[in-house]
Amino acid sequence: MGDFDHLKAAFEAEFPGWIVWRSDAGRWYATRSGDLTDAQLQAGHAMTVAADDAPGLRALLADQARRSREEE
Repeated sequence: MGDFDHLKAAFEAEFPGWIVWRSDAGRWYATRSGDLTDAQLQAGHAMTVAADDAPGLRALLADQARRSREEE
């Protein structure tokens, strides 16, 4: 398994419910595997997030996880 495969697996384990991939241009993306309500979307939850690198994606996913915890 390559570096990306390890990072992808780590992200998906750390942030369940997200599917991670990288574009041909090297940009990192994560998309939720489930749907969001209108209220969640209006509260700042995202279906897909994108970053220039792995640390940037981790920060975006951590922010999304924080938003979810605040709703509980």
